[in-house]
Amino acid sequence: MSHPQPRRVSDVDALKALAHPLRVSLLHHLLAVGPRTASECAEEVGSTGSNCSWHLRQLAKFGFVERVETGNGRERPWRSTEVGIDIGAFDEDPAVRTQQDALLALQLNEDNRLMQRFLDRQHELPREWLLASAMHGYTLNVRPEELTGLLGTIDDLLRPYLVAVREDAPEGSAPAHVGIRAFLR
Repeated sequence: MSHPQPRRVSDVDALKALAHPLRVSLLHHLLAVGPRTASECAEEVGSTGSNCSWHLRQLAKFGFVERVETGNGRERPWRSTEVGIDIGAFDEDPAVRTQQDALLALQLNEDNRLMQRFLDRQHELPREWLLASAMHGYTLNVRPEELTGLLGTIDDLLRPYLVAVREDAPEGSAPAHVGIRAFLR
């Protein structure tokens, strides 16, 4: 079964729109939990509703998020239009490369923020979630094409479980962060 793939972003202006700490956090939050209002997002990302609303509108200009019609006239939630973002191979254009580098640094910061939040609240979590949690590091002896294939296999394994994709989540399911980093040591 084919699952939606991440959006490939190589346009320098779209990369600039993404390369902001709050926008990275907002997009990741919407990908993790589904539609939320700007005020609900603010609680998660440590900002204000009005600030989140402004940054969500900036993301919407490039099609990364959109408003959800609720029909009740109150504040409408936002949702991600994507199942993930792929910035592609490192570009030779210096302007694009600068934005790719900035976005990668922000992604690393977001992953670290999520890990720190987990560590800060681990003593409050149910035991089964603590036992299921892990942090592993491996040094592999591979050729570039082997690493590419391995990452593709891992992606194929994980993609059906993405919050934005999975429609049959069993009772007791919750968003869990899985971050993968692979690079030449």
